[in-house]
Amino acid sequence: MIDYENLRRVNEPFFDAFKRAFAETLDSGWYILGKRVETFENEFAAYCGTRRCVGVASGLDALVLSLKAFDFDPGSEVIVPSNTYIATILAALHCGLIPVPVEPDIRTYNIDPSRIEEKVTGRTAAILVVHLYGKPCDMDPICAIAGRRGLKLVEDCAQAHGALYQGKKAGSFGDFGAFSFYPTKNLGALGDAGAVTTDSPELAERIGKLRNYGSGVKYYNEVVGFNSRLDEVQAAFLSIKLKALDEINGHKRKLARIYLEGLKEDFIKPVVEGSADVYHIFNVRHSARDRLKEHLLGNGIRTEIHYPVPPHRQQALRGLLRDGDYPIADEIHATTLSLPISYFHTEEDVCRVVEVMNGF
Repeated sequence: MIDYENLRRVNEPFFDAFKRAFAETLDSGWYILGKRVETFENEFAAYCGTRRCVGVASGLDALVLSLKAFDFDPGSEVIVPSNTYIATILAALHCGLIPVPVEPDIRTYNIDPSRIEEKVTGRTAAILVVHLYGKPCDMDPICAIAGRRGLKLVEDCAQAHGALYQGKKAGSFGDFGAFSFYPTKNLGALGDAGAVTTDSPELAERIGKLRNYGSGVKYYNEVVGFNSRLDEVQAAFLSIKLKALDEINGHKRKLARIYLEGLKEDFIKPVVEGSADVYHIFNVRHSARDRLKEHLLGNGIRTEIHYPVPPHRQQALRGLLRDGDYPIADEIHATTLSLPISYFHTEEDVCRVVEVMNGF
């Protein structure tokens, strides 16, 4: 059986280093907001090419705190992609903001810059882009729109650790970059974890207070905050894996090339253009997606669907999104299939997937 994911096998190369780091952290007696968090924050900021990084408890919290930091008026609007994971939209809702979906480019699955300005109103406060599947958005026109319209810009980088656009890392374009280190990510912790990157020391300081009950000095609370702190153990694990992130991304790119070159044209494959994707997810599209998934499983290959239901059709979001039809999102969610492309997969694994798919 070729698993879609196997987190034990992904992390096995790091087990010895993890055990040493855990023992050192346990022995230190300091488990929250200590030297290991500070070290990882500095390392990850340097990796992303930003001045600051603030560790938080999850990717969703990274998005929520990023939007909270701007203190937008309740009911302000936030531009979001219509085909994102629900966390992107939940972040806006938790901040009392109105998500306004914009359709993606059907080729890249990322928000279509040419469709953004038609959704901007006098109440629009920010653009929240998502580098979906590990492909960076087309940031030049998006940054231009944000500047021209006076809008804040937040990048949802949950799937794009190390992805490059015009030679710059995802998370270094907007006011904030919000990262998830959920275990399945290219840079994954052994539990929930997240971070916010920024070039603004002032905004970083505000995120630092928001994550810690609104406090910059212990027991003195300046703003209404949260409990959303990256813990010392996860920070230590992340520092270890960060050193291997370029290798992890390179391995996934190598596997992606096998898919791109080997799969026949029956399948709609990811478009390859100027950006340097990191292939957190390698998806194909096919009109008979469900039958294809069953065919692969019958041949010992597990796959996933990211994601089966678009946001505007989720029960939890009924009446909470700006009304509209989103046929491109519908088509993507109805036809997309994610293929095995983990750090533990071998070239032989992927060649086998190609062989079975081409026989469909």
